[in-house]
Amino acid sequence: MPIASVNPATGAVLKEFAPLGDTDLDQKLALAASTFATYRHTTLDQRATWLRQAAQVLDDNKAAYAKIMTLEMGKPLAAAVTEVEKSALVCRYYADHGAEFLADEPATTDASRSFVRYQPLGPVLAVMPWNFPFWQVFRFAAPALMAGNVGLLKHASNVPQCALAIEDVFQKAGLPEGAFQTLLIGGDRIAKLVTDDRIKAATLTGSEPAGISLATACGQNLKKTVLELGGSDPFIVMPSADLESAIATAAASRLLNNGQTCIAAKRFIVHESIADRFEQGLTEKFAALKIGNPLDDGVAIGPLATPSIAAELEQQVKACLDQGGKALIGGNVAAFKAQLPGEWQGGNWFPPTILAALPPGTPADQEEFFGPVALVFRVSSLDEAIARANDIPFGLGASGWSQDPAEQNRLIAELEAGAVFINGLVKSDPRLPFGGIKRSGYGRELGRQGIHEFVNIKTVWVK
Repeated sequence: MPIASVNPATGAVLKEFAPLGDTDLDQKLALAASTFATYRHTTLDQRATWLRQAAQVLDDNKAAYAKIMTLEMGKPLAAAVTEVEKSALVCRYYADHGAEFLADEPATTDASRSFVRYQPLGPVLAVMPWNFPFWQVFRFAAPALMAGNVGLLKHASNVPQCALAIEDVFQKAGLPEGAFQTLLIGGDRIAKLVTDDRIKAATLTGSEPAGISLATACGQNLKKTVLELGGSDPFIVMPSADLESAIATAAASRLLNNGQTCIAAKRFIVHESIADRFEQGLTEKFAALKIGNPLDDGVAIGPLATPSIAAELEQQVKACLDQGGKALIGGNVAAFKAQLPGEWQGGNWFPPTILAALPPGTPADQEEFFGPVALVFRVSSLDEAIARANDIPFGLGASGWSQDPAEQNRLIAELEAGAVFINGLVKSDPRLPFGGIKRSGYGRELGRQGIHEFVNIKTVWVK
C-alpha cells in the first residue's frame, strides 16, 4: 500500500509515496554502515559546523517547512513555525556544547592514568511520531549526529513529506551522504528491521503499544533503546496559587498542538476551595478560542491528525459522559461538526472540551486523552492531590501550582514523573534532560544526559 500524506482538515489526499522495497531498504542500511565507518572519525568541530549549517537551513526555510507540517498533521501554522525554530535551536545547542559533553572524563584510580571516553555506537534507528514531526526528530538527531552516530528515520506514515524534508535539511547542511536517511516503510516492518546487525540501537517516541513492540524486538537482539511514550500529566492547583496565571497556563498546556502532545496537562487536580473559579476561568479560555483552517492567522485550534485519533477521543468522552461526567463546554462532536463548512466535513475535527464531576471508574482515571479535552478533578488537600496525581500508569511530566515553599517541596519530592514544573508549563528544553518513568518510557533525551544515551561509555585504564 502507498504511504499517503492526507490533509486532516479536509481528508483530501495530498500526495502518495511508494514504500521502500527490500532491495532499496538494504541499500540504505549498507550506506548507513559504510558512512558510519568514516563519519565516526570526523572531528567534533566538523560535526558542530554541520549542525550549525542544518540550523541555518531550518531558519532559512522555516515558512516552507511549517506549511508542510500544517498540511500533513493540522497544527496551527504559527506553532509550526515555532517548531522549526526550536529544531534549529537544538542543533545549535549541541554544536555549542557537544565537545564539552563528549570530552574524556579523568578519574583518580590506582592507574597511572584512567578516564572515561564516549564513543559512538553506529547507525541508530529513530521511530518518530507525527505530532511534532520536526522537533521530535531533531531532538534525537542533533545529539546522535554530534556524538558520531548516523541516523535512520522511520517517521509516522502520515507525515512522509516532513520525513523527506528533514533528510533534505541534513543534505543541504553538507553532512556526508548516508549520515541521516529517511526510510519510507510501514510500521509492520520495524520489528524485522531491528534484527539487522547494522542497526546498533533504537529510539521511539509514540504510543505505549508501539514502545512495547520496539523494546521487545530490540531486547530479543540485545540492542539499546530509549522510549518516550504516553502521558496523562497532572496539573495541581492549590489555594495559594496565582489563579489567573494557573488558568491561562492550563488552557495553553491542554490545547497546545491541538491537544496532541504527550506532556500536555491533561488532568487538572484543583483544591475544592478554588475549583469553581478555576472551572469558570478555564471554560472562558476554551470558549474564546479561534477554531478553523490551521493555515489562517490567529487560529488556535485545527483538526486532529488522523481519523483514528478523533474516533478514540470521541469514544473516551462519550464513556465519561455516559457514566455521569459533566461537559462544561464541548463534548458533542456531531453538533460541533454540523456547524463546520462543507469542505471540512471529511476532516478530523473535535470540539475543545472540559469534563468535570467525573465519577470513579471512567476512562479519565487511567487513560491518556490525546486531543483538546481537559479533565477536572476536585480534591480537599495536598495529600489527596498528590495521591490522585500518582494514581496513573504514566509518569512523564507534572505541573504544580502553589506559592507555599513547603507545598512546592512536597510536589517536587513526591510527584512520580520525569519532570516537575512548579508554577509553569511543562515543556522540553535542550538544556535539560527529557523523559519519563513508569509506562511513559525510559531513558532521556536532551541535555548532557541525552547525548550519552547512544554512546559506548568506555572505561580506560593505563599503567
